[in-house]
Amino acid sequence: MKLADRVNQVPPSGIRRFFELAEEKDDVISLGVGEPDFSAPWAARTAAIDSLERGKTSYTANRGRRDLRQAIADHVTRYDQSYDPDEEILVTTGASEAVDVAMRALVDPGDTVAVHQPSYISYAPGIIFAGGEPLAVPTRMENDFKLTYADLEASGAADADVLVLCYPNNPTGATMSRDDLTEVAEFVREHNLVVLADEIYAALTYEGDHTSIATLPEMRERTVVFNGFSKAYAMTGLRLGYALGPADAIGAMNRIHQYSMLSAPTTAQFAALEALRSCEGDVVEMRTQYNRRRRFVLSRFNEMGLDCFEAKGAFYAFPHCGGDDEAFAEALLQEQNVAVVPGRIFGEGGEGHLRVSYATGMNDLREALDRIETFVS
Repeated sequence: MKLADRVNQVPPSGIRRFFELAEEKDDVISLGVGEPDFSAPWAARTAAIDSLERGKTSYTANRGRRDLRQAIADHVTRYDQSYDPDEEILVTTGASEAVDVAMRALVDPGDTVAVHQPSYISYAPGIIFAGGEPLAVPTRMENDFKLTYADLEASGAADADVLVLCYPNNPTGATMSRDDLTEVAEFVREHNLVVLADEIYAALTYEGDHTSIATLPEMRERTVVFNGFSKAYAMTGLRLGYALGPADAIGAMNRIHQYSMLSAPTTAQFAALEALRSCEGDVVEMRTQYNRRRRFVLSRFNEMGLDCFEAKGAFYAFPHCGGDDEAFAEALLQEQNVAVVPGRIFGEGGEGHLRVSYATGMNDLREALDRIETFVS
């Protein structure tokens, strides 16, 4: 059977290969999974159960339940975002679907899409599946992995059509302040780019407040924002996200969504609605625990001689391993039964680094870091 060329261009996930290696061994501590180790808040789970007991198992509106879209609109005001729940919000099957339909709605075949790297591994494949051409814009540890005007200019992003932005960042944990984003916005306006801003880790910002590039002058009309419930509310398996943007962009995305997905999972929508209504305390508690782990992990890596910049968001550390990151990760797994992900998997600028998730309990973190210290010494 002949496969589409664009599918053949995309290799299998490098992260998955390390998971498969880890599954072959016993007593492995995995610091590779980008998933909360908490369960979804009890109130959200109860709402999901209640909706099932009441037989609420039909489709919802394509754009998502109206009350959920209103709750999302109310929720994002904390980030100074203001969106019309009827025209400018789309509820999707995870933030991943939001990214996918945005790519297909806004990228024409041959369009160039700039992606700052290291970054989440699904962006480049999504661009290729949409017929676009990814353009890597490397960021560096010496600049705390922040994207700059100079990075964009040097990479040729002036000729791009779209810019993908992900802060707080997976895999580095980097964040960008309003001042940092101002120069990126200046570049975007000068060269008339559209921005796809993945803000799924917005609630997991540990120093200062999260700033969305969509709130900067003249950026709202050229930006689509992605967020969701997987990370902040530990609802990964419920698969619920959302997109915020201008009505024409959201309308185009919904046109694809209604033919491919019809509507996001109904049960998950009831859980998400309750999460927004009553689970902020759970989010604060999870963020507090992540922050405690963050400080512990960063200090341990620096103490053992693996230089690690101070990540200020998400739940990842990104230490420099001093050499071949893939060989380091494989040897660490074989010798010490600790699974981490090589930084090169996340693109240019990731070479020589490791993505280490601290979305796991402190006991496992202590043991894993003891094993890593034994390995490097």
